[in-house]
Amino acid sequence: MKKFDKERVLLAVAGPVMALVAAILLTSVVLIASGKSPIEPYSLMLEQIGYSDVQVLIVNQASLYYIAALAVALGFRMNLFNIGVDGQYRLAAMMTAVVGAHVDLPAFLQVPMLLLVAVLTGGIWAGVAGVLKVTRGVSEVVATIMLNAIATSLIAYLTLPEVFGELVGDNKTTGIMNESGWVPGIDLGPDVGEIYGLVFLAVALGIVYWLVLNRTRFGFDLRATGESESAAAASGVDAKRMVLTVMIVSGGVSGLAGLPLLLGDAHTYSLSFPTGVGFTAIGIALLGRNNPGGIALAALLWAFLDKASPALDYATPEPYEKEIAMIMQGLIVFAVVISYEVVRTWGLRRQQKRVGEELAAAANTKKEVAV
Repeated sequence: MKKFDKERVLLAVAGPVMALVAAILLTSVVLIASGKSPIEPYSLMLEQIGYSDVQVLIVNQASLYYIAALAVALGFRMNLFNIGVDGQYRLAAMMTAVVGAHVDLPAFLQVPMLLLVAVLTGGIWAGVAGVLKVTRGVSEVVATIMLNAIATSLIAYLTLPEVFGELVGDNKTTGIMNESGWVPGIDLGPDVGEIYGLVFLAVALGIVYWLVLNRTRFGFDLRATGESESAAAASGVDAKRMVLTVMIVSGGVSGLAGLPLLLGDAHTYSLSFPTGVGFTAIGIALLGRNNPGGIALAALLWAFLDKASPALDYATPEPYEKEIAMIMQGLIVFAVVISYEVVRTWGLRRQQKRVGEELAAAANTKKEVAV
């Protein structure tokens, strides 16, 4: 490996490592300040990795986080902040559940149709923010935040019993989907659980994400526009069209985020369907540095903190608050922004120093030739 490549790897790894170390240290300070052991909570959570049922829960949860984080990362690569992933994901899951409960086709048609419904719903919802940005200059942050609120109200309306909803006790649902739309998973036994079948969709999306960004003209235009809209325009790229396209694609990917759970386990949309996945995905994309491999590791870490933290309630002689995991997640997001800026500044100085050395060497060579 060349020296330059080693530097690139170092710069790519340094940020996440610094963020994790800082988050652990700061969480330990919080534990010490509250008069508790700064080590035991970590050991209790790490013990959970050895249990097969917890491993399944982590993988399943990570699949949702991973798809949502890919959607966020697409925007980040274009310098777009699609903060509306949560609304896009929830609205798409609800619409998919409604269609799945009212349409019954053979499985080989039903599942692709439900995937298409999810993609179209998420894409159209994100496209609204894209249109506002390219036609009226409205910030995608403001537009997607407002669309999140509208999505919440729209879901509440569409799940009313007189519209598409069904009242089950105190819970409003969209009704059980037809079985032809269920996606079977990998059953590991009654004591372990089942890995969602659409975990493999998450893997496929990660591969497609990498190929599109690094091996296609569209990916080049996307990255070029993200680096400099004016430079991209000079090379013939329509920046406004790219902004709209990326917002729609990001929304489409967001729409798929809830399907591993919806088609693999819940089979209905209800008040208990997870919320906040889109906001969690922002931290995961940041920690993973918009790289599909890094995002996968970050998603597994986040899912681990979510699914291992309940063990803290059963610690003896005195339980720990499981919110410790939430504190760590928040600190990771906080630390990752700072650490990336530190690493970026250090890398820039290294680059400037290297360029200066090369220019000095070239000048010396020129003098020697002149003599």
